[in-house]
Amino acid sequence: MITVTRDGVVLRLMLDRPARRNALGTEAMRALDAALTAAERDETVKAIVLAGAPPAFCAGSDLKELGGLSIPAMCDHEAITAAVARRIALLSKPVVCAVEGYALGGGFILAVSCDVVVTAADATWRLPEVANGWLPPWGLQSLIARVGPVRARMLVWGAEPIDGREAHRLGVADLLAPEGGALARATAYATALAALPAEAVTSAKRFFEPLAAHDAERLDAAASRAFAQDCRGPAAAATLARFTVKA
Repeated sequence: MITVTRDGVVLRLMLDRPARRNALGTEAMRALDAALTAAERDETVKAIVLAGAPPAFCAGSDLKELGGLSIPAMCDHEAITAAVARRIALLSKPVVCAVEGYALGGGFILAVSCDVVVTAADATWRLPEVANGWLPPWGLQSLIARVGPVRARMLVWGAEPIDGREAHRLGVADLLAPEGGALARATAYATALAALPAEAVTSAKRFFEPLAAHDAERLDAAASRAFAQDCRGPAAAATLARFTVKA
C-alpha cells in the first residue's frame, strides 16, 4: 500500500496501488498514517516526500471499496481519510507532494493538504465530485488557503480539468516540473528544506499552521453533512447506483 524509501535525511512515501490507480482505501490510509507517525518519531528524518506509483499520483477515493456502503458508512470512511490529511499540517516536518499523471478528487485534496506541492506540467487535476452529485466531503480548507474562496469554488465545481501549468498558475501547486520530473524536483526541494536548521523549519510550519489549516476540522464536518445530504439527491443517486451504494 505504501512503499517507504530513504534518500539521506529525506523519507519518500509512495502510494503504491497502481492496479487501483493509488485510490485512497481504508488500508492504504492506515498505512499512510502509520508511515507518517514513524517519520515524525524518527529524529533522523528531516523532510518527507509524498508521491504515487506510476502512472499517476492518486485517482481519489476507492469507489470499489465504497460500493455497498450506506451513506453514513461512506461518511465514516471519508472521515478517516480527512483526519490523515489534516494531520499533515500538524507534523513537525515538512511534507512535499509530487504529482505526476493525475490528481483527482481525494487525490487532489490530499496533494494540496501537503506543505509544498510539485506538479508535472502535463499532470491532470480535477475535482469530479460535483459532477457526481455531491460536495467533496473533506479538505476544502486546504484548497481555500492556497487559492482563496472564489477560485476554490470554481475548482470544486470542476466543470473543466486543469493541467499542471494552470494548477501552478492558480496556486494549487507551488512548483512546476517537466513531464516525468515531479518526484525529482520534490526530492530536491525536500533535501533543501532538510538542510535548514530543523527547529526553525518546524517553527515556520507551526506559525503558519493556524492560517493554512484554520478551522479545518469543523469545515470538514460541515462538508461531510452536505455530502450526506447531496447523496440523497437524484444526480448522486444515479452515480451511487453504479457502485451499489445503499441509501
